Amino acid sequence: MGTAVSTLVKESPPDTPEKRPAVPSAPKRARRRENLAGYLFMSPWIAGFVLLTAGPMVASLYYAFTDYNLFSPPQWVGFDNFTTMFEDPRWQKSVEVTAKYVVIGTPLKLLLALGVALLLAQSRRGQGFYRAAFYAPSLVGASVSVAFVWRALFSDGAIVDRTQSYLGWEVGGWVGNPDWILYCLVALTVWQFGAPMVIFLAGLKQVPRELYEAAEVDGAGPLRRFWSITLPMISPVLFFNVLLETIHSFQIFGSAYVVSNTFCGPADSTLVYTCYLYQKGFKEAQMGFASAMAWMLLLAVALVTAVLFWSQKKWVHYEEATR
Repeated sequence: MGTAVSTLVKESPPDTPEKRPAVPSAPKRARRRENLAGYLFMSPWIAGFVLLTAGPMVASLYYAFTDYNLFSPPQWVGFDNFTTMFEDPRWQKSVEVTAKYVVIGTPLKLLLALGVALLLAQSRRGQGFYRAAFYAPSLVGASVSVAFVWRALFSDGAIVDRTQSYLGWEVGGWVGNPDWILYCLVALTVWQFGAPMVIFLAGLKQVPRELYEAAEVDGAGPLRRFWSITLPMISPVLFFNVLLETIHSFQIFGSAYVVSNTFCGPADSTLVYTCYLYQKGFKEAQMGFASAMAWMLLLAVALVTAVLFWSQKKWVHYEEATR
């Protein structure tokens, strides 16, 4: 009996100390408080993103497949809005006008911005004043008041009409001419070249001067130095400006709406995509159709962006890739 008891005592597991809940260390508690404070400060942005961006996007995606006129409950129609859109002649006209505006306006704006940036990159007196003066149109160019002034400048009998008549070019005011009013909008966007100019100027300042000095020693002229040194070195900046300005060009609305006196004419000559979207959604109360147009615009911009990112492998030179 004693042997059995002693065996049970020997085989019984030793008493283990009771486990206590782990107490977070001081650094962990401080990190948690910092994270909580960060989320607290971010909460207005998060709420704004959910309520003003993500929420409306999800709602518009649903409305794109419905017949919704803002006054009655939406009715599911499937892909009818998209099929009607592709068959709509005015929708096709808006795509044509927008594509023409993007193809003409964006390259001209970037060429002027790069040319002025090359001039301002050189050391000269009053350099700060010239930079501010050339950048100023980008600050005020997108305002409605400037669009009104632009319409007045290019109207019949205005200063542009009188100047071209003095030079023997009788075409009348651009605003009332269906063949010229789109170029009035192009001139307005090209005039706002200040923002890409500043970005180009920052890129030009990063080009090592030793490269130009070595090229001069080898006998390279200004054009050769620009083509072989400047363009490759600022190609990332050029790609950024091309991408940004292309997206902005697709989104043109205010200037086209105001310069054309709110009817995107004459003869639908300034019927850019967003202007037609506005007419369908808020003038004709076809919010389902307008939502479908908005998502088509998103897909078009995404496709153009993807093509630009794909093409950058062939003409954009990053410093890390050369090491």
